[in-house]
Amino acid sequence: MELDLDLTEQSLPVYEALASRIRLNVLRLLAERSMNIKELAESQQVSSAIMTKHVQKLEKARLIDTTHVRGKAGVQKMCSLRVTHAQIAFPNKENGSIRTFHESHVSVGHFTDFYVEPTCGLATPETIVGEFDEPRYFLDPMRVNARILWFYKGFVEYKLSNFIHGGETPKELEISMELSSEAPFTNDNWPSDVSFTFNGVSLGYWRSPGDFGDQKGKYTPAWWPRGINQYGLLKVIRITETGTFIDGKQLSDVKLADVSIREKVWTFRVAVGEEGVHIGGVTLFGSSFGNYDQDIVFRLYYE
Repeated sequence: MELDLDLTEQSLPVYEALASRIRLNVLRLLAERSMNIKELAESQQVSSAIMTKHVQKLEKARLIDTTHVRGKAGVQKMCSLRVTHAQIAFPNKENGSIRTFHESHVSVGHFTDFYVEPTCGLATPETIVGEFDEPRYFLDPMRVNARILWFYKGFVEYKLSNFIHGGETPKELEISMELSSEAPFTNDNWPSDVSFTFNGVSLGYWRSPGDFGDQKGKYTPAWWPRGINQYGLLKVIRITETGTFIDGKQLSDVKLADVSIREKVWTFRVAVGEEGVHIGGVTLFGSSFGNYDQDIVFRLYYE
């Protein structure tokens, strides 16, 4: 995963996490293989309690991932490296400005339009909304509290306000969310072409590799059934002045000027079946589910 940093407070946890010889050593070790807390503590000649605090700082900075696995000595906390490289955007040398942005968070249950075909369903952090595989529950009043939803074919569409001002020039729109396919139960090899549309303009599609259930999602509630979707992949879409990219790879030639970025209300659609070859559904993970404790995040950078 690529990490984009700047000189705002949002990047401060990363800089703080890197400001330690022990934590730098831990990152080097995890680049070779996953290790548990005890192994890391022994390698740095510190106690497990101290190493736990170091790991928490790295985890808060989203530099590593942790999971709990059963071992001979009981449950162990395994650590693995999450980031492959990072880049820092410094202030523009010409005008000394720091990259600024407007940010909006949209819950996965706050869709304003939809059409879904089973398998499908929604759930809040506390309970399943209605029944599995019944599209009518996508209109249940409880759906606004949903933090996970899934469907085999169709779409969900979101509307949100745009807070750009007249004196601000949009430079890039970033949209991030956690996604996977939607297979019966789970299947790591279940490709699905998930398409994205912004303000009625098709941005292209991303091929999800599968519906992941090999381990419990980091933030997935304890009551959630073990045999169904557990976590997804964090995908970052960027609409720039030169094209649209997902995780740094070009998705399409659609540019920021093509998507009516100054509209007061934006419309964003996630769909399966509108384009692409593989129809394997989609699961949207919001806060309280999956491996990333976030909803759908929109960030508009401007000058």
